[in-house]
Formats: sequence, structure tokens, C-alpha cells
Amino acid sequence: MGGHGQIGDKRLIFNDLLLGSKCAFCVGMNHKELTNGQLGRLVAVVMMAAAQARAAENAAAPRRIVVSIADRKLALIEGERVVKIYDVAVGKAATPSPRGAFEIVHRIPNPTWYGPDKVVAPGKSNPLGTRWIGLSAKGYGIHGTNRPDSIGKAASHGCIRMRNKDVEELFELVQVGAAVELSAEGSEWFSANADKGEKTHVVSEVSVDRERSGSVVGSSGDSRF
Repeated sequence: MGGHGQIGDKRLIFNDLLLGSKCAFCVGMNHKELTNGQLGRLVAVVMMAAAQARAAENAAAPRRIVVSIADRKLALIEGERVVKIYDVAVGKAATPSPRGAFEIVHRIPNPTWYGPDKVVAPGKSNPLGTRWIGLSAKGYGIHGTNRPDSIGKAASHGCIRMRNKDVEELFELVQVGAAVELSAEGSEWFSANADKGEKTHVVSEVSVDRERSGSVVGSSGDSRF
């Protein structure tokens, strides 16, 4: 930083402010004495401007989710960049996952599942796993599972299942309002990142959960886990 300080009277004199260059806030301030309070306010203004610039940059590249039902994969996308691809389970033939454009409407950590005959509290036996990311398609969401062996298969009641560690990571990377696209076809986002020779699997129409769908605490309507 250019300039020099007078420590004795706690005043600072600057020839050039902020990393040796005159900023927009500092024009005409050469050789002018600034009290510590004035300097603090100046730094606060500059920091606020920098934060606003970062926020504008982030807003220009929002994160969204694309799910390929055919590939049983979920991609987190930021702008035009794939951040990460996850393996998922999708709806089986009798209870397919919805297709279309949706958005995240709520996020619930450690959800409670309300089934037709029982309530399952958060824990290892909860069919929703450790996180629920509710979609604008009523009753559908992206969530964890108590059956990680179902990942990569057409096995759910229509929801998008993820391994618990994966949904916990995704949960922290998306917010309410983020766009979610569920596509029946493969997507270019996955073709460029697909593992060669990877196989997909279809299970029978008997649910691997051996339970009927229920509701998740905090959501509107039934969940199709």
C-alpha cells in the first residue's frame, strides 16, 4: 500500500491508496490526512463493492440440476460448466419419474418419513436418507436412501435417489429456486463425461423398498421415494 502512517497521533497519510493505485473513492485525496475512523469507513465501502461484484458474478452463472432418467445420472451445472456428476436411482416402470422443468421448493435435513402404516424417524432405516430436496412437482424430490444398492437402477416410486454422502454434498451446493430438469433422454452433459463401457440396470417392478410411498415432514403432499 502506498503512503505512510503517523503512528504517534494515530493518523494515516496516503499518497496512493489501496495497493498503490488511486481508486475511484480516493481521487483528490493525495496528502490528505485520514483518521482511523475515516479509513475504516473507506475500507468498508471498498469491501462492500467487492462483495457486490462477487455476488453479481455468481448470479450470472446460477447452478442448476439436470437429471438423465435414461442414464440414471444427475449433473450439477454452473453456467456452462459441469461441476459434478452423480449416479442416481430413478422411478421404475410402474412409477416413473416425472419429466420436465421444475425447481427446488424446499430443503430438509434429516427428514422424517410418514408412511401409510408407520412413521420413520431420521436414521439409518429412513427411506429418504439424510436429506430431502423437494421439487415443484408435488410429492417428488431428490433425496438419500436406506438402500444404496438401488443406485444406478430404475427402482424408486418416482423420486431421484442418491447415496447419502452424495445428497449431503449436493444439498450444500444448491438453494431453493434452483432449476431442475428431468429428461427422459440422454443428455450432452453426460455424454462428454460418461465412463466407457458403463452399464445401466433395470430392476423388476417390485419396489426394492418393499414399502408404499409416504409423506415427508415439511413437504406438501406425498413423497414418491
